[in-house]
Amino acid sequence: MQGKTFFIDLTKCTACRGCQVACKQWKKLPAEETKNWGSFQNPKDLSFNTLKLVRFSEVEENGEFKNWYFFPDQCRHCVHPPCKMVGDMYDDTAILHDPETGAILFTDRTKNLDGEEIRTSCPYDIPRWDETKVQAKCDMCLDRVQNGLLPACVLSCPTGTMHFGDRGEMLELAGKRLAEVRAYRPNAVLVDPEDTRVVYLCEESPRRYHGYAMAQADVPGTLSRKRVLAAVASPVRRLFG
Repeated sequence: MQGKTFFIDLTKCTACRGCQVACKQWKKLPAEETKNWGSFQNPKDLSFNTLKLVRFSEVEENGEFKNWYFFPDQCRHCVHPPCKMVGDMYDDTAILHDPETGAILFTDRTKNLDGEEIRTSCPYDIPRWDETKVQAKCDMCLDRVQNGLLPACVLSCPTGTMHFGDRGEMLELAGKRLAEVRAYRPNAVLVDPEDTRVVYLCEESPRRYHGYAMAQADVPGTLSRKRVLAAVASPVRRLFG
């Protein structure tokens, strides 16, 4: 299992949002109307036109501010993508899996899929759609990667938070960095490194950063991979059982 992988070192993220802006610029996505909703984070969530979002989590203890946790959210490009498993039951050309990079790609044919079903199959709550029902998410900047360029978000990062390259090299880098960080942050973890191609290094529990930072079967509205596989197998059992 090779292909490409992002390594995102959250110990270095300053929430400059350069990655968020670079994604919009490269994809030529429109800005969204935003408003003050009680957080420095804007927009409030991912959307059809916002494929990368730096999330802000403000942690308080005993009524006093303790820390900020910043989380550049995007599609994780799962090694075994539940969204594709579900989509393939209806149209196996709607969601594609690039064999060279491992990128998971949504096509215009996703308009024929049930958006809610695809979204709830994702353990990271990523897919979004527009009024035409076409679904969208990060595509790993595949057009750039195929031409030897870094994804726009990685290229824009000024602090060394974001890295991208061959999977083996990125996992090795992530492991070395984890060992360094654990010397002063013993609770540091890599998030789902075996299951995704976007691997985050968190100083504390991933849930402090974002409710969907890691795949959890107990997160409301999501399916574990085991449940997705069961859903895929169920129609087959009914057909031949």
